[in-house]
Amino acid sequence: MMEFNLDKLVRENIKKMSPYSSARHEFSGAATVFLDANENAFGSPLPVNYNRYPDPLQSALKEKISGIKGVPPQHIFLGNGSDEAIDLLFRIFCEPGRDNVIIFPPTYGMYEVCAEINDVGVKKIQLTPDFQLDLDAIEAAVDAHTKLIFVCSPNNPTGNSIHRKDIEVLLNNFDGLVVIDEAYINYSRQQTFIPELTEYPNLVILQTLSKAWGLAGLRLGMAFAGQPVIDYMNRVKYPYNINTATQQLAMEALGNISSVNNWTKTTVLQKEGLTAALLELPFTEIVYPSDANFILVKMKEARRIYAYLAAKGIIVRDRSNVILCNDCLRITIGTPDENNQLLEALKNYMA
Repeated sequence: MMEFNLDKLVRENIKKMSPYSSARHEFSGAATVFLDANENAFGSPLPVNYNRYPDPLQSALKEKISGIKGVPPQHIFLGNGSDEAIDLLFRIFCEPGRDNVIIFPPTYGMYEVCAEINDVGVKKIQLTPDFQLDLDAIEAAVDAHTKLIFVCSPNNPTGNSIHRKDIEVLLNNFDGLVVIDEAYINYSRQQTFIPELTEYPNLVILQTLSKAWGLAGLRLGMAFAGQPVIDYMNRVKYPYNINTATQQLAMEALGNISSVNNWTKTTVLQKEGLTAALLELPFTEIVYPSDANFILVKMKEARRIYAYLAAKGIIVRDRSNVILCNDCLRITIGTPDENNQLLEALKNYMA
């Protein structure tokens, strides 16, 4: 692997900034009287008191995640969804109006949205027809101002995992940060890159509690990276970015891994059944292999079918206007009853 120098990537103003620090950042030990943060000391008008600011570094929650993921807490960042972590990476490492990042369409849309918000250039290297990386095109696109490469694996909206050896080529040859978005890793046959954190200082891994863990409404995303990267993310984030309710409920949920594992297995089985049933419909052309909790389906008259389903109160995602996804719908795997309702509606469309 080429020599990696994080300091060369970080914006100069970020290196020089003094982060906001509350008294609870600075205090260590046990306290019983809190007179530092101008809170309402009398409580809140709720059954549970939320009158105190949350732990700004989410220490207890990171310890819990550390035990599950096998990553030391100092290598974990928690954000208001993975989107916060994505945005922070732009703000820390990309100079507006000068730097650029690389993404691989079709892929998750927030990479480009965050780039536009931060006035950062985007180089789009289209996936190959089998939805894999074009390594030659990537090598040609990288320049002195390329700071981040975003790899979504399993990929959204295609559902496939990116070949591991190709990601390793990026990690070994790119002197910026390689960000692997593993939002759907619980459903994948491919192993997470978390064990490789000690090998690659330019590796950032994104995961979430929104998918397999069923906590989309709490908005809790995770980033795993070397401590210098995590330290910068903690320096730039808003002081209390994860609220107390989210921290408490996430702690409770993380104690119930067996339910998550059962739901994941059920989802995979339902995916297999739904795939087989969709392939029996005469207007289904392709159901692409998926390592996620959704499938990409190429259909004749996809847009008309989308509108037909919507009129019946069944919402899927129309991806027909996305590159390499012509005439495709993205369908999330639902409960057995929801999947049956979808299939019944499609059979009636066929009738």
